[in-house]
Amino acid sequence: NWILTRNGWNTLQGLKAFLKNKHNILDAGCGNGRVMALLVKYAPINTKITGIDLTSIDVAKENLKGIPNAFFFKKNLMGKNIGLGKFDFIYCQEVLHHTNNPFQSFTNLVKYNLSENGTIAIYVYKKKSPIREFTDDFIRDKISNLSYDEAIIHCNEITEFSKEFSKIKEEFYCPGIKVLDIPAGNYTPQRFLYHFFMKCFWDNNLSFGGNSVINYDWYHPQNCTRHTLNEIKDWFKRNKLKITHAYEDFYGITMHGVKG
Repeated sequence: NWILTRNGWNTLQGLKAFLKNKHNILDAGCGNGRVMALLVKYAPINTKITGIDLTSIDVAKENLKGIPNAFFFKKNLMGKNIGLGKFDFIYCQEVLHHTNNPFQSFTNLVKYNLSENGTIAIYVYKKKSPIREFTDDFIRDKISNLSYDEAIIHCNEITEFSKEFSKIKEEFYCPGIKVLDIPAGNYTPQRFLYHFFMKCFWDNNLSFGGNSVINYDWYHPQNCTRHTLNEIKDWFKRNKLKITHAYEDFYGITMHGVKG
């Protein structure tokens, strides 16, 4: 599981061990409640788990209805959500890069909602190779203002290409191109294109529509910032957090920090 790996928990038992002393958890930007359900399942039974979201909170509430220790509020991370109280663990992943000001949203959580000695765990998109950055911004500029029905047509074309291109399974060795931030390594053609030139997602385990929605979710949001590891380290330093975990891959940056 990618969530477990990037956060250093590695297994569900590792997550359970991490949560065992957590009494008040916040899922900041909980979406449909997918990760919140995981937290509910593996945190101690008496742990209070709160989910906040600006657009999908009703979906999360419906998906987790009947769970007595789960609470839901419609909140904007750009606001000073003092009324929520303090939490000893804040999970905020795949969210900050969609806000108007990711650093300010992060700072708000640390200042107003993270308790002393509490841990915050974030994930943000990583700044990628220059051609990939250009292509992402170019396509997003073309479709982000379109309706879903209009935008999905373009994403279906990208998905159809991704499906066909992924059929080429033979790996090749790239010696590396430093000026384009492309590291040496073995790649399939689809992975090489995906990592360094354009988001063209395809997974044979998903339906065509499911794949297309993933491409849509990348290209359609107007706010979609990308960041560097040093930049995120600076966020933690400026908020006087001790970094306890950092993980970087082709796609993003995961970082944990403790307050106090």
